[in-house]
Amino acid sequence: MDTITAASVPKLRVGVRLTFDHVRGVHVLLFPEGVLVPNSTATAVLELCDGATPVSGIIDLLNSRYQGVQESDVLAVLTRFGQRRVIEWT
Repeated sequence: MDTITAASVPKLRVGVRLTFDHVRGVHVLLFPEGVLVPNSTATAVLELCDGATPVSGIIDLLNSRYQGVQESDVLAVLTRFGQRRVIEWT
């Protein structure tokens, strides 16, 4: 997807799984080509990539949990994970 908008709906690609590593005490993103350790901000965004919630809904949910959530920050996170082919768009 070239342009991500507030109406875009992200989801984790098939074969990608976000899980919590109890040994390390961090979330990890597992995919066939490797492992990523997202920071807490990226984890909060990825947890909401369910294939049903649009970007605007993700931003609203994050704003209800945290202060100072910026749409541009959420879009930047989603763009990075889209470029790494971790998420796809429905």
